[in-house]
Amino acid sequence: MIAEEYKQMLGKKSVIRELSEYGTERAKEIGYEKVFDYSLGNPSVQVPQAFTDKLIELAASKNSAAVHGYSPSLGISSVREKIAASLNRRFGMDYEKEHIFMTSGAAGAIAHALRSVTKKGDEVMTFAPYFPEYNPYVNKTGAVLKIVPADTVGFQINFPEFEKMFSSKVMAVLINTPNNPSGIVYSTETIEKLAAFLTEKEREFGHDIFLISDEPYREIVFKHVDAPYTAKYYHNTITCYSFSKSMSLPGERIGYLAVNPACKDAELIVEMCGQISRGIGHNCPPSIIQLAVAEVVDLTADLSVYETNMNILYGALTGFGFSCVKPGGTFYMFPKAMEEDAGRFCSRALKYDLILVPADSFGCPGYFRIAYCIPTEKVERSLEAFRQLAQDYQ
Repeated sequence: MIAEEYKQMLGKKSVIRELSEYGTERAKEIGYEKVFDYSLGNPSVQVPQAFTDKLIELAASKNSAAVHGYSPSLGISSVREKIAASLNRRFGMDYEKEHIFMTSGAAGAIAHALRSVTKKGDEVMTFAPYFPEYNPYVNKTGAVLKIVPADTVGFQINFPEFEKMFSSKVMAVLINTPNNPSGIVYSTETIEKLAAFLTEKEREFGHDIFLISDEPYREIVFKHVDAPYTAKYYHNTITCYSFSKSMSLPGERIGYLAVNPACKDAELIVEMCGQISRGIGHNCPPSIIQLAVAEVVDLTADLSVYETNMNILYGALTGFGFSCVKPGGTFYMFPKAMEEDAGRFCSRALKYDLILVPADSFGCPGYFRIAYCIPTEKVERSLEAFRQLAQDYQ
Protein backbone atom coordinates (compact mmCIF):
# COMPACT_ATOMS: atom_id res chain seq x y z
CA MET A 1 0.00 0.00 0.00
CA ILE A 2 1.29 3.47 -0.85
CA ALA A 3 1.84 6.06 1.88
CA GLU A 4 -1.51 7.73 2.53
CA GLU A 5 0.09 10.78 4.15
CA TYR A 6 1.87 11.82 0.96
CA LYS A 7 -1.04 10.80 -1.23
CA GLN A 8 -3.19 13.32 0.65
CA MET A 9 -0.60 16.03 -0.03
CA LEU A 10 -1.38 15.71 -3.75
CA GLY A 11 -4.58 17.61 -3.06
CA LYS A 12 -2.62 20.42 -1.42
CA LYS A 13 -0.10 21.27 -4.11
CA SER A 14 1.78 24.56 -4.04
CA VAL A 15 -0.44 27.41 -5.23
CA ILE A 16 2.69 29.15 -6.51
CA ARG A 17 3.69 26.20 -8.68
CA GLU A 18 0.16 25.75 -10.04
CA LEU A 19 -0.03 29.44 -11.02
CA SER A 20 3.41 29.23 -12.62
CA GLU A 21 2.29 26.23 -14.66
CA TYR A 22 -0.82 28.15 -15.71
CA GLY A 23 1.40 31.03 -16.81
CA THR A 24 3.53 28.72 -18.92
CA GLU A 25 0.48 27.28 -20.68
CA ARG A 26 -1.07 30.70 -21.17
CA ALA A 27 2.16 31.95 -22.75
CA LYS A 28 1.96 29.14 -25.30
CA GLU A 29 -1.49 30.41 -26.27
CA ILE A 30 -0.92 34.16 -26.55
CA GLY A 31 2.87 34.60 -26.39
CA TYR A 32 5.30 34.98 -23.50
CA GLU A 33 5.56 38.75 -23.90
CA LYS A 34 1.81 39.16 -23.25
CA VAL A 35 1.70 37.22 -19.96
CA PHE A 36 2.76 39.10 -16.84
CA ASP A 37 3.72 36.19 -14.66
CA TYR A 38 4.58 37.35 -11.14
CA SER A 39 4.11 33.94 -9.55
CA LEU A 40 7.48 32.23 -9.17
CA GLY A 41 10.57 33.55 -7.39
CA ASN A 42 12.94 32.41 -10.12
CA PRO A 43 15.90 34.83 -10.46
CA SER A 44 16.07 36.60 -13.81
CA VAL A 45 19.57 38.13 -13.79
CA GLN A 46 22.69 36.55 -15.26
CA VAL A 47 25.02 34.36 -13.22
CA PRO A 48 28.35 36.10 -12.42
CA GLN A 49 30.75 35.51 -15.31
CA ALA A 50 33.46 34.54 -12.83
CA PHE A 51 31.34 31.60 -11.68
CA THR A 52 30.77 30.43 -15.25
CA ASP A 53 34.47 30.75 -16.05
CA LYS A 54 35.42 28.74 -12.97
CA LEU A 55 32.86 26.06 -13.79
CA ILE A 56 34.28 25.70 -17.31
CA GLU A 57 37.82 25.53 -15.94
CA LEU A 58 36.85 22.83 -13.46
CA ALA A 59 34.95 20.84 -16.07
CA ALA A 60 38.06 20.83 -18.26
CA SER A 61 40.25 19.67 -15.38
CA LYS A 62 42.10 16.39 -15.75
CA ASN A 63 41.57 15.65 -12.07
CA SER A 64 38.21 14.02 -12.65
CA ALA A 65 38.01 12.40 -9.21
CA ALA A 66 38.34 15.73 -7.40
CA VAL A 67 35.87 17.56 -9.64
CA HIS A 68 33.27 14.86 -10.21
CA GLY A 69 33.86 12.48 -7.31
CA TYR A 70 31.85 12.12 -4.14
CA SER A 71 32.12 14.97 -1.70
CA PRO A 72 32.93 14.27 1.97
CA SER A 73 29.79 13.98 4.12
CA LEU A 74 30.10 17.48 5.56
CA GLY A 75 31.23 19.10 2.33
CA ILE A 76 34.62 19.74 0.76
CA SER A 77 37.03 20.97 3.43
CA SER A 78 38.51 23.82 1.39
CA VAL A 79 35.03 25.03 0.43
CA ARG A 80 33.92 25.10 4.07
CA GLU A 81 37.06 27.05 4.97
CA LYS A 82 36.41 29.67 2.28
CA ILE A 83 32.77 30.11 3.31
CA ALA A 84 33.75 30.51 6.97
CA ALA A 85 36.39 33.09 6.01
CA SER A 86 33.87 35.02 3.89
CA LEU A 87 31.35 35.20 6.73
CA ASN A 88 34.07 36.36 9.11
CA ARG A 89 35.23 39.10 6.71
CA ARG A 90 31.76 40.37 6.01
CA PHE A 91 30.07 40.10 9.38
CA GLY A 92 32.81 40.12 11.98
CA MET A 93 32.21 36.51 13.05
CA ASP A 94 34.72 33.81 14.02
CA TYR A 95 33.49 30.76 12.12
CA GLU A 96 35.84 27.91 11.26
CA LYS A 97 35.22 25.16 8.74
CA GLU A 98 33.92 22.96 11.60
CA HIS A 99 30.90 25.29 11.84
CA ILE A 100 29.92 24.94 8.15
CA PHE A 101 27.90 22.11 6.55
CA MET A 102 27.31 22.10 2.79
CA THR A 103 23.72 21.56 1.66
CA SER A 104 21.42 21.40 -1.33
CA GLY A 105 20.19 24.98 -1.03
CA ALA A 106 18.59 26.67 1.97
CA ALA A 107 15.86 24.02 2.04
CA GLY A 108 18.47 21.34 2.65
CA ALA A 109 20.01 23.49 5.37
CA ILE A 110 16.66 23.96 7.11
CA ALA A 111 15.95 20.22 6.89
CA HIS A 112 19.17 19.49 8.76
CA ALA A 113 18.84 22.36 11.22
CA LEU A 114 15.36 21.31 12.32
CA ARG A 115 16.36 17.69 12.83
CA SER A 116 19.45 18.64 14.78
CA VAL A 117 17.62 20.64 17.47
CA THR A 118 14.08 19.20 17.71
CA LYS A 119 12.39 15.88 18.37
CA LYS A 120 8.86 14.60 17.84
CA GLY A 121 6.28 16.74 19.64
CA ASP A 122 8.51 19.82 20.02
CA GLU A 123 7.23 23.13 18.74
CA VAL A 124 8.83 25.42 16.16
CA MET A 125 7.50 28.97 15.85
CA THR A 126 7.55 31.23 12.82
CA PHE A 127 5.96 34.54 11.86
CA ALA A 128 3.35 35.33 9.25
CA PRO A 129 3.68 36.08 6.47
CA TYR A 130 5.88 33.04 5.94
CA PHE A 131 7.05 30.74 3.13
CA PRO A 132 4.30 28.05 2.85
CA GLU A 133 6.80 25.20 2.50
CA TYR A 134 7.72 25.73 6.16
CA ASN A 135 4.67 23.57 6.92
CA PRO A 136 6.06 20.34 5.44
CA TYR A 137 9.62 21.31 6.34
CA VAL A 138 8.70 21.33 10.03
CA ASN A 139 5.72 19.04 10.37
CA LYS A 140 7.35 16.15 8.49
CA THR A 141 10.10 16.06 11.11
CA GLY A 142 7.60 15.22 13.87
CA ALA A 143 7.84 18.69 15.35
CA VAL A 144 4.85 21.05 15.13
CA LEU A 145 4.87 24.43 13.39
CA LYS A 146 3.14 27.29 15.21
CA ILE A 147 2.35 30.45 13.23
CA VAL A 148 2.39 33.86 14.90
CA PRO A 149 -0.12 36.22 13.25
CA ALA A 150 1.31 39.05 11.15
CA ASP A 151 1.98 42.60 12.21
CA THR A 152 0.43 44.12 9.11
CA VAL A 153 1.53 47.65 10.00
CA GLY A 154 5.16 47.03 9.07
CA PHE A 155 5.53 43.22 8.83
CA GLN A 156 8.15 43.16 11.56
CA ILE A 157 7.63 40.57 14.35
CA ASN A 158 4.30 40.67 16.18
CA PHE A 159 5.84 40.45 19.64
CA PRO A 160 2.62 40.63 21.73
CA GLU A 161 1.19 37.57 19.96
CA PHE A 162 4.57 35.82 19.92
CA GLU A 163 5.00 36.19 23.68
CA LYS A 164 1.43 35.04 24.29
CA MET A 165 1.90 31.87 22.18
CA PHE A 166 5.36 30.93 23.47
CA SER A 167 5.61 27.85 25.68
CA SER A 168 8.22 25.53 27.17
CA LYS A 169 7.64 23.16 24.22
CA VAL A 170 9.25 25.64 21.80
CA MET A 171 12.73 24.42 20.91
CA ALA A 172 13.32 26.54 17.80
CA VAL A 173 12.16 29.76 16.18
CA LEU A 174 12.37 29.94 12.37
CA ILE A 175 12.75 33.38 10.81
CA ASN A 176 13.18 34.54 7.22
CA THR A 177 14.79 37.93 6.68
CA PRO A 178 14.79 39.50 4.12
CA ASN A 179 11.33 38.03 4.00
CA ASN A 180 9.46 36.02 1.41
CA PRO A 181 6.69 37.13 0.73
CA SER A 182 6.65 40.63 2.28
CA GLY A 183 10.06 41.87 1.10
CA ILE A 184 10.56 43.32 4.58
CA VAL A 185 13.95 43.16 6.33
CA TYR A 186 13.90 42.66 10.09
CA SER A 187 15.59 45.65 11.69
CA THR A 188 18.41 45.56 14.23
CA GLU A 189 15.87 46.62 16.86
CA THR A 190 13.65 43.64 15.97
CA ILE A 191 16.52 41.13 16.05
CA GLU A 192 17.86 42.51 19.34
CA LYS A 193 14.42 42.29 20.91
CA LEU A 194 13.98 38.73 19.65
CA ALA A 195 17.41 37.70 20.95
CA ALA A 196 16.72 39.19 24.38
CA PHE A 197 13.37 37.41 24.58
CA LEU A 198 14.81 34.03 23.62
CA THR A 199 17.68 34.43 26.09
CA GLU A 200 15.19 35.14 28.85
CA LYS A 201 13.09 32.10 27.89
CA GLU A 202 16.18 29.88 27.93
CA ARG A 203 16.76 30.94 31.54
CA GLU A 204 13.11 30.50 32.44
CA PHE A 205 12.68 27.05 30.91
CA GLY A 206 16.19 25.75 31.53
CA HIS A 207 16.86 24.50 27.99
CA ASP A 208 18.40 25.76 24.75
CA ILE A 209 16.18 27.53 22.25
CA PHE A 210 17.58 27.77 18.74
CA LEU A 211 17.05 30.53 16.23
CA ILE A 212 17.04 29.10 12.70
CA SER A 213 17.64 32.00 10.34
CA ASP A 214 16.59 31.31 6.74
CA GLU A 215 18.63 33.79 4.64
CA PRO A 216 18.54 33.05 0.89
CA TYR A 217 17.77 36.74 0.17
CA ARG A 218 20.51 38.14 2.43
CA GLU A 219 22.32 39.87 -0.44
CA ILE A 220 19.20 41.45 -1.94
CA VAL A 221 18.87 44.46 0.36
CA PHE A 222 18.00 47.91 -0.96
CA LYS A 223 19.78 51.21 -0.36
CA HIS A 224 19.83 52.55 3.21
CA VAL A 225 17.95 49.56 4.65
CA ASP A 226 19.06 48.27 8.07
CA ALA A 227 19.94 44.59 7.53
CA PRO A 228 21.63 42.99 10.58
CA TYR A 229 23.39 39.63 10.44
CA THR A 230 21.20 37.65 12.84
CA ALA A 231 23.89 35.36 14.26
CA LYS A 232 25.78 38.34 15.68
CA TYR A 233 22.92 38.95 18.09
CA TYR A 234 22.02 35.50 19.41
CA HIS A 235 24.37 32.71 20.44
CA ASN A 236 22.19 29.72 19.47
CA THR A 237 21.71 30.78 15.85
CA ILE A 238 21.85 28.35 12.94
CA THR A 239 22.08 30.23 9.65
CA CYS A 240 20.61 28.57 6.54
CA TYR A 241 21.86 30.05 3.30
CA SER A 242 21.53 29.49 -0.43
CA PHE A 243 23.44 30.96 -3.38
CA SER A 244 20.25 30.58 -5.45
CA LYS A 245 19.27 34.23 -5.29
CA SER A 246 22.56 36.04 -4.75
CA MET A 247 24.25 34.34 -7.72
CA SER A 248 21.11 33.35 -9.68
CA LEU A 249 21.85 29.64 -9.22
CA PRO A 250 18.54 28.12 -8.06
CA GLY A 251 18.88 25.05 -10.24
CA GLU A 252 22.31 24.20 -8.88
CA ARG A 253 20.89 23.63 -5.37
CA ILE A 254 23.91 24.92 -3.50
CA GLY A 255 23.89 26.33 0.02
CA TYR A 256 25.16 25.78 3.52
CA LEU A 257 24.31 25.63 7.20
CA ALA A 258 26.45 27.73 9.55
CA VAL A 259 26.29 27.19 13.32
CA ASN A 260 27.23 30.20 15.42
CA PRO A 261 30.55 29.33 17.13
CA ALA A 262 29.11 30.81 20.36
CA CYS A 263 26.65 27.89 20.48
CA LYS A 264 28.03 25.38 22.99
CA ASP A 265 27.37 22.42 20.66
CA ALA A 266 28.33 24.15 17.40
CA GLU A 267 30.82 21.62 16.09
CA LEU A 268 28.74 18.70 17.36
CA ILE A 269 25.69 19.97 15.44
CA VAL A 270 27.65 20.04 12.18
CA GLU A 271 28.90 16.50 12.78
CA MET A 272 25.32 15.44 13.54
CA CYS A 273 24.21 16.86 10.20
CA GLY A 274 26.35 14.26 8.48
CA GLN A 275 24.36 11.58 10.30
CA ILE A 276 21.03 13.29 9.64
CA SER A 277 21.87 13.05 5.94
CA ARG A 278 21.90 9.28 6.25
CA GLY A 279 18.33 9.33 7.51
CA ILE A 280 16.84 11.65 4.90
CA GLY A 281 18.79 10.50 1.85
CA HIS A 282 20.63 13.78 1.50
CA ASN A 283 24.26 13.76 0.46
CA CYS A 284 26.31 16.82 -0.25
CA PRO A 285 25.73 18.80 -3.44
CA PRO A 286 27.93 18.13 -6.49
CA SER A 287 31.65 18.62 -5.92
CA ILE A 288 32.05 20.76 -9.04
CA ILE A 289 29.40 23.22 -7.86
CA GLN A 290 30.90 23.43 -4.38
CA LEU A 291 34.34 24.12 -5.81
CA ALA A 292 33.10 26.72 -8.28
CA VAL A 293 31.01 28.70 -5.82
CA ALA A 294 33.81 28.73 -3.26
CA GLU A 295 36.05 30.59 -5.72
CA VAL A 296 33.56 33.44 -6.09
CA VAL A 297 32.00 33.30 -2.62
CA ASP A 298 32.07 37.08 -2.11
CA LEU A 299 30.51 37.88 -5.49
CA THR A 300 26.88 38.28 -6.47
CA ALA A 301 25.03 38.63 -9.72
CA ASP A 302 24.02 42.20 -10.65
CA LEU A 303 21.10 42.47 -8.24
CA SER A 304 20.33 46.15 -8.91
CA VAL A 305 17.49 45.30 -11.30
CA TYR A 306 15.38 44.13 -8.38
CA GLU A 307 15.45 47.52 -6.67
CA THR A 308 14.70 49.16 -10.02
CA ASN A 309 11.68 46.89 -10.51
CA MET A 310 10.53 47.45 -6.93
CA ASN A 311 10.58 51.23 -7.27
CA ILE A 312 8.65 51.10 -10.56
CA LEU A 313 5.97 48.82 -9.16
CA TYR A 314 5.71 50.46 -5.76
CA GLY A 315 5.32 53.92 -7.24
CA ALA A 316 2.75 52.81 -9.79
CA LEU A 317 0.68 50.53 -7.55
CA THR A 318 0.39 52.99 -4.69
CA GLY A 319 -0.60 55.58 -7.28
CA PHE A 320 -3.34 53.25 -8.51
CA GLY A 321 -4.70 52.95 -4.96
CA PHE A 322 -3.05 49.77 -3.71
CA SER A 323 -1.95 49.68 -0.07
CA CYS A 324 1.54 48.23 0.38
CA VAL A 325 4.44 48.34 2.84
CA LYS A 326 7.52 49.27 0.82
CA PRO A 327 9.93 46.32 0.53
CA GLY A 328 13.44 46.63 1.94
CA GLY A 329 14.85 43.75 -0.08
CA THR A 330 14.21 40.47 -1.96
CA PHE A 331 12.26 40.57 -5.22
CA TYR A 332 8.81 40.35 -3.63
CA MET A 333 6.07 42.87 -2.96
CA PHE A 334 3.07 42.23 -0.74
CA PRO A 335 0.14 44.56 -1.45
CA LYS A 336 -3.29 44.32 0.09
CA ALA A 337 -5.92 42.94 -2.27
CA MET A 338 -8.72 45.27 -3.25
CA GLU A 339 -11.31 42.89 -1.87
CA GLU A 340 -11.40 40.68 1.19
CA ASP A 341 -11.02 37.45 -0.79
CA ALA A 342 -7.50 37.59 -2.24
CA GLY A 343 -8.09 34.39 -4.18
CA ARG A 344 -11.00 35.95 -6.00
CA PHE A 345 -8.96 39.12 -6.56
CA CYS A 346 -6.11 37.13 -8.13
CA SER A 347 -8.60 35.24 -10.28
CA ARG A 348 -9.91 38.56 -11.57
CA ALA A 349 -6.32 39.62 -12.33
CA LEU A 350 -6.05 36.72 -14.78
CA LYS A 351 -8.48 38.60 -17.02
CA TYR A 352 -5.59 40.98 -17.65
CA ASP A 353 -3.03 38.15 -17.87
CA LEU A 354 -1.60 39.24 -14.53
CA ILE A 355 -0.54 36.17 -12.55
CA LEU A 356 -0.46 37.06 -8.85
CA VAL A 357 -0.31 34.79 -5.80
CA PRO A 358 -3.01 35.08 -3.11
CA ALA A 359 -1.46 35.15 0.36
CA ASP A 360 -3.77 32.82 2.27
CA SER A 361 -1.11 30.10 2.18
CA PHE A 362 1.43 32.61 3.49
CA GLY A 363 -0.68 32.99 6.64
CA CYS A 364 -1.91 36.45 5.68
CA PRO A 365 -5.38 36.42 4.05
CA GLY A 366 -6.38 39.50 2.11
CA TYR A 367 -2.94 40.12 0.60
CA PHE A 368 -1.17 38.94 -2.54
CA ARG A 369 2.45 38.42 -3.54
CA ILE A 370 4.23 39.84 -6.57
CA ALA A 371 7.52 38.16 -7.52
CA TYR A 372 9.08 40.89 -9.66
CA CYS A 373 12.18 38.96 -10.74
CA ILE A 374 11.30 39.53 -14.38
CA PRO A 375 12.81 41.90 -17.00
CA THR A 376 12.26 45.59 -16.26
CA GLU A 377 10.69 46.24 -19.65
CA LYS A 378 8.05 43.65 -18.85
CA VAL A 379 7.41 45.22 -15.45
CA GLU A 380 6.81 48.53 -17.21
CA ARG A 381 4.46 46.97 -19.74
CA SER A 382 2.47 45.30 -16.96
CA LEU A 383 1.53 48.60 -15.33
CA GLU A 384 -1.42 49.16 -17.63
CA ALA A 385 -2.83 45.76 -16.61
CA PHE A 386 -2.48 46.71 -12.94
CA ARG A 387 -4.19 50.03 -13.67
CA GLN A 388 -7.12 48.32 -15.33
CA LEU A 389 -7.39 45.82 -12.48
CA ALA A 390 -7.49 48.64 -9.93
CA GLN A 391 -10.16 50.44 -11.98
CA ASP A 392 -12.40 47.38 -11.61
CA TYR A 393 -12.65 48.24 -7.90
CA GLN A 394 -13.35 51.94 -8.27
